[in-house]
Amino acid sequence: MTSEELAEIGLRFEVGGEIATITLDRPDKRNAQTFATWSALARIGRTLPEHVRVVVVRGEGPSFSAGIDLRMFTTKGLPGQGSFASVAALDGETFLARITEAQQGFLWLRRPDIVSIAVVQGHAIGAGFQLALSCDLRILADDAKFCMKEAALGLVPDLTGTKPLVELVGVAKAVEICLTARTVGAEEALRLGLAERVVPRERLDEAVGELAAALLTTDRAAAAATKRLLLGAADRTLEEQSAAERAEQAERLRALFGAKGAARRDGSAQS
Repeated sequence: MTSEELAEIGLRFEVGGEIATITLDRPDKRNAQTFATWSALARIGRTLPEHVRVVVVRGEGPSFSAGIDLRMFTTKGLPGQGSFASVAALDGETFLARITEAQQGFLWLRRPDIVSIAVVQGHAIGAGFQLALSCDLRILADDAKFCMKEAALGLVPDLTGTKPLVELVGVAKAVEICLTARTVGAEEALRLGLAERVVPRERLDEAVGELAAALLTTDRAAAAATKRLLLGAADRTLEEQSAAERAEQAERLRALFGAKGAARRDGSAQS
């Protein structure tokens, strides 16, 4: 998508070296999300340049994202996008396809070949909370506030946020957070494991820059292999995880010390 098309939706996408930055850019709407937001995020994922290793997701203005644009609950909905009522009227397969497309905007942020970082200030409500949960890591300003609002609106969280929430805080705490729709402040989020770091708001850029730089110091193929192991660990037995480790290490050792790897090292030494 062109920068102009993204701007109309309320997004910015910038690539600098191995770091890509996605900015929710509707500060007047507290970066509320729409059907178009989710489709655009999915397209960004499908066309992400191969050399990108770190993806930073952030929001312009006082809030990361206030969640769903409330106009989607009205009869008229959003111009050119419809409403929840119009989506609910679709036939079964088409309806599920719309949700699947929206979910794709969040799922790709977990890909093994990249590390995604959510940079959260102010409110991250509902879809905003789920977008932050879709990222591998979260850096929060000290004024950040998480809230899973869907149940209070008669909905369920369906933008892939329930699994990471349970993995991070456990089932009981996830139930309490979702079914009370209460606010989780930055310090509590840090204690619960929902954030890797909390910093004063004026230090957010510095903190994410430090983290991104540190992530780029590791070997790219080794980092991707390690992330694959970590992503699959919860669903494997110890024996299965040990076998996965062996398989990944065998691939790494062949790449580094096999014939092709030796040729690359010799060429580097001679150059």
